Amino acid sequence: MKKVSTSSLVVIYTDGACLGNPGPGGYAAVILTDGEHHELSGGFRLTTNNRMELLAAIKGLQWLKKPSKVTLYSDSQYLVKNYNEGSVARWKLKGWMRDRKNPAKNKDLWEEILRLASIHEVTFRWVEGHAGNSENERCDQLSVAMAKKKGLPVDEVFEKGENESPLQAGLFG
Repeated sequence: MKKVSTSSLVVIYTDGACLGNPGPGGYAAVILTDGEHHELSGGFRLTTNNRMELLAAIKGLQWLKKPSKVTLYSDSQYLVKNYNEGSVARWKLKGWMRDRKNPAKNKDLWEEILRLASIHEVTFRWVEGHAGNSENERCDQLSVAMAKKKGLPVDEVFEKGENESPLQAGLFG
């Protein structure tokens, strides 16, 4: 288990949105730490909802400057269930294959989530979307606003068919 100080307890809410799937997409995170409230968001001109859900979690965790104990809330069962039930770890062990014929999707993002989860002590929790949770609702507002924004950058990994590494694509820089 990672050693983290109790003064570095962090709560992160995340959400992703896509206008069409695929379509223009946005992600957002609300970070609550040391009595402070931080918001971040971004988006891409063509992507998928699942990519935006994963990227929201990544950006929230990347924001942290030191190893922390994190509870990350997401309304994405794709993120929470696949991580918590061990599917992601199994896909990695099988060379990023879900089964003999089907590769795991969003390998670039899952690899980054695993890397960040090795730095922080992260608990992923599902929260029902559009159910009145103020931080989840704020993430939804931010991610939808980003998806509607003009001039969004290219999600190079998605648009190139996920054949490029995230470092080459500049996604995590």
